[in-house]
Amino acid sequence: MTEVAFHFNAPNKQSYACRLLRKGYLKGARLVVRVDAQALSSLDTALWTFAQGEFIPHGCEGDAPTVLRRSPILLYSELPENLDATASAVLVNLCASLPPGYERFGRVIEVVTQDEDDRLHARARWRAYKQHGIEPVRHDLHLASQE
Repeated sequence: MTEVAFHFNAPNKQSYACRLLRKGYLKGARLVVRVDAQALSSLDTALWTFAQGEFIPHGCEGDAPTVLRRSPILLYSELPENLDATASAVLVNLCASLPPGYERFGRVIEVVTQDEDDRLHARARWRAYKQHGIEPVRHDLHLASQE
């Protein structure tokens, strides 16, 4: 069964996603990111320029198939139905809605900011996961930063 973790209180969704993706990449994880279409280009650029002298390798929807096959991180506004989401793949959801086909992934990470609208959508996703028999795990980033 898919494991789901909510990372609450991210100060900025894009910068937190970049740190999360860098950490996952360095650990050898295969990551798929679902991001709003209007934010995809911005996240793509941020991954190129996140840290000076550092590049987080990734591919975006629309890239050549060879690039997508070799990229450890894939960015999509909509997840393709034929996406190979093995049990070892992690889905990072940066969108307001429940990701369709999330059950194909071994793990889902939901990133939630302090914005009240974002939190409201997160609560709806939390309830949807519970209705599907999944008990999400909560990670409060605000509390973690105080430790």
